Amino acid sequence: MSLYDVIPFAHHLLARAITPGDTVVDATVGNGHDTLFLAETVGSDGQVIGFDIQQEAIRNTSERLEKEQLHEQVILIKDSHASVGDVFRKNDNPPPTAAIFNLGYLPGSDKTIVTNSKSTITAINQLLKLLPKKGLIVLIIYHGHKEGKKERDDLLSFTSTLDQQQVLVARYEFSNRKNHPPFLLAIEKQ
Repeated sequence: MSLYDVIPFAHHLLARAITPGDTVVDATVGNGHDTLFLAETVGSDGQVIGFDIQQEAIRNTSERLEKEQLHEQVILIKDSHASVGDVFRKNDNPPPTAAIFNLGYLPGSDKTIVTNSKSTITAINQLLKLLPKKGLIVLIIYHGHKEGKKERDDLLSFTSTLDQQQVLVARYEFSNRKNHPPFLLAIEKQ
């Protein structure tokens, strides 16, 4: 047996939760890797709604999707993932079945622009209201920088208080890796 690294494990969990034709959320599109995976997974009848606050991330993701001819089932929104509830209410989209957050900063970009626990927790709360039973939220937490440590601590505190009758929270990590390796939190709605 071979253990999954964090991102492949996130994709494995999402693939089990998503059915072709579903609507899903990429809360942090970044360079488009997760968005591309989600677009392939939901297929041509599904929809991915992606968020990022940086125009560079929207552009990178858009180019990646165009190249792979998967842009038709993706809506990219230059805004915080904290607006996910508003987007779903205003646009009358079907509720999402899953969401992914790849937290931290945009690789190869300005490292001072980072995700933060306030907007992430706001988005999680909104998604938990939208998700159906067995809906899944996956968070990949990069905590090797100051803001990442704060976000990690806030998210661990927040998720530990969630009612187990409403959600299950699992943590996946490599405990013997050096230099603050990323880890995964998975939240499944009950």
